[in-house]
Amino acid sequence: MSALASVRPLDRLRNRPLNRFRKWALCAVAAVTLIASALVSGTGTSYAASSLPCDLYAAGGTPCVAAHSTTRALSAAYNGPLYQVRRSSDSATRDIGLLSRGGYANAAAQDSFCAGTTCVITVIYDQSGRGNHLTQAPGGGAAGGPDNLANAVAAPATVGGHKAYGVYVAPGTGYRNNHTSGIATGDQPEGMYAILDGTHFNGGCCFDYGNAETSNNDTGNGHMEAIYFGNNSFWGYGAGTGPWIMADLENGLFSGVNTRYNAGDPAISHRFTTAVVKGTANKWAIRGGNARVGALSTFYSGVRPNASGYNPMSKEGAIVLGIGGDNSKSAAGTFYEGVMTSGYPSDATENAVQSNITSVAYTAPVLPNTLTPGSRISLRATTSCCTTDYLRHDDAGTNVVISPVSSSSSATDKGDATWIVRAGLANSSCVSFESANASGRYLRHNNFQLRLNANDSTSLFAEDATFCPQAGNSGQGYSFMSGNYDSKYLRHYFYTGYIAGDGGANAWDAAKSWAEDTSWQVASPWS
Repeated sequence: MSALASVRPLDRLRNRPLNRFRKWALCAVAAVTLIASALVSGTGTSYAASSLPCDLYAAGGTPCVAAHSTTRALSAAYNGPLYQVRRSSDSATRDIGLLSRGGYANAAAQDSFCAGTTCVITVIYDQSGRGNHLTQAPGGGAAGGPDNLANAVAAPATVGGHKAYGVYVAPGTGYRNNHTSGIATGDQPEGMYAILDGTHFNGGCCFDYGNAETSNNDTGNGHMEAIYFGNNSFWGYGAGTGPWIMADLENGLFSGVNTRYNAGDPAISHRFTTAVVKGTANKWAIRGGNARVGALSTFYSGVRPNASGYNPMSKEGAIVLGIGGDNSKSAAGTFYEGVMTSGYPSDATENAVQSNITSVAYTAPVLPNTLTPGSRISLRATTSCCTTDYLRHDDAGTNVVISPVSSSSSATDKGDATWIVRAGLANSSCVSFESANASGRYLRHNNFQLRLNANDSTSLFAEDATFCPQAGNSGQGYSFMSGNYDSKYLRHYFYTGYIAGDGGANAWDAAKSWAEDTSWQVASPWS
């Protein structure tokens, strides 16, 4: 079935004619909205107190032409699906919708559907009514495809007091739509914002959300206009060491008017970060802030970059998420919600949107005390064969295995089976495991097998040594997702440690006992 087939129910909802009663009701709602907006307005445009981001953009004269979120509705009237998931056990799919019109994601529906297996996000539905849904990105000039799809449970959060999931982009993951409706082309004005995890990033190219080429190829300067987030400094950078919000305008990540360094673009790493980019004829801006509290700041607002090809712009109107315009896909990041507009939004409109964003109180899951950085733990297998076995390193080499450990075991064996929890080397929202008796050596994967190696301070090592804890895949304990292979989890297979998917080409990806083999009890440390 094509990706288009899966969105037809939404198209039918969008095109269903209104009867007279519904037309009357909409008029009545509009009247109430105008009254409410008068009560909360400041200078300029008035906004309804109950308005959601796309309502606010519409009131400001710059309506949404794309609206994507896996956590909540982005307009008060929206009551369609947010995204679609596919489970690995039988390849069945399910749309994940809302708890109520204009409300929050029904995460429980996903949890039930994906219980005991893994799910990936196959479609992120457009809430604007224009059908600009995001699906698996194809190959492009920079890298082949199709790209990977995001693990559906890899980015849990609480929004408006409700459980939800974001889109966790590990390197190789990407979404795209080359056949859009209403997205800016040429030098037409547009705006966009995204809510991102400011602690999940790398220096790869390019974690983008926004306007890109329709051919999956680099077609020249000025053919993109997208939000970039990360600490890539090859093309451009701001103050400090990053990460930065920049604009990917193709063949350049821009932090301001200069092609390289612009001091006005600060490093920003709030756990939930609001990123804004907007552009019109010879004018563009970068804005950002904390998505949990406070106002937006303007990091740049002025003329187009002082390099050829960017004035006028040559935007093509595709939409990308997690990748560059030519399918560069070595970046990492997490996306929760975002929109693109027709027209150049005013700062006042964006400020109203930011107020709505902070009102829903995005909140990160709290790690259990046993997994807080600095804790000493042991990890016990839960598979019925091996409930006295613990994950440990082998002093004879770098291998990581499971084997029995008890009170009568040697001090060395107990030390080998004890780990010190550290903040994730590549993502501080996750964890890394340092050996308790081999300081500076960490659990990491190499060619999918678990090893104990010294930290060489490279970004690859940091990613290989980062694991994100989740509720156990079997319903017991915890499972630990690889930070850079989001469909793979810490697993024991024939007593050897791997990162493994639920089914796959490798022997250790075997579906049998996968849920049990990837679930671990966090136990008291042996040493």
